[in-house]
Amino acid sequence: MRKLLYLFIFVIVVFPPTRTKAQSAENEKSAIKKVIMSAYVDGLHNKGDLKATKKGFHPGFDLLIMRNNKLEKLPIYNWLASAKERKAKDPSPIKETDKTKCKFLNIDVTGNVAVAKIELSKHGKPIFIDYLSMYKFKQGWRIVGKVYYRLPK
Repeated sequence: MRKLLYLFIFVIVVFPPTRTKAQSAENEKSAIKKVIMSAYVDGLHNKGDLKATKKGFHPGFDLLIMRNNKLEKLPIYNWLASAKERKAKDPSPIKETDKTKCKFLNIDVTGNVAVAKIELSKHGKPIFIDYLSMYKFKQGWRIVGKVYYRLPK
């Protein structure tokens, strides 16, 4: 009986249940969604807490913009400055009907790297598909880059 118990313990230690890995993956996806919602959607789009935005974006973040077949970069500090300006001009909260909404289309996680594909909409109409690149640091998940596609009106 003892041998059977030791064998069972050995198998559990060497081959942990896959459900734990699935739960861990879901926990990572949940943490990623929280960062995207607080730092990006609420923070930048909906005039939210810019401290949360700074916490969710890595200082080396770049938004890559394709214009006239040329690639341009917008660093996070420029984006934060324009968000701060916009909030200072009109500090009142955005009406619920005017808020940018986010739909998570896919989150792919491999180790400490993730890519989130999201759809942003306003007034019930999709406006952008964003691809957010993320790394997990000691402090947690942070957005490090973005490319996007503007949906036709």
